[in-house]
Amino acid sequence: MNHGVLEPDGRRLHVTGQVAWDEEGRVLHSGDAGAQTAYAMGLIERIVAAAGGTLADLVSITTYYVDQDDYAAITEARRIALDGTTGPATTGIRVAGLVHPDLLVEIAAIAVIPERGES
Repeated sequence: MNHGVLEPDGRRLHVTGQVAWDEEGRVLHSGDAGAQTAYAMGLIERIVAAAGGTLADLVSITTYYVDQDDYAAITEARRIALDGTTGPATTGIRVAGLVHPDLLVEIAAIAVIPERGES
């Protein structure tokens, strides 16, 4: 499965929804939406880095979350991951559930990776 796909121009990276589970599919940080958000953002950071970018190259984040009461923790974890910057355009969508009942957050992203030498 691809976790990130570069468009043919090699600059726009679409990152699939990332969740807090390990390689065996076990949910991490059950019951803690902030920790699940931080974990998902770390995965996004690694995927973007593998394409030659950083989190500063994100232009859009879509966050799917289950419980409205978790939104403040999700937002704070995302802000910390983005180094306190305003960050990219963000959309939050409350959903009835995710692929596993213990998952509270899923985050998809789009990054535009600068060409080498571009600032």
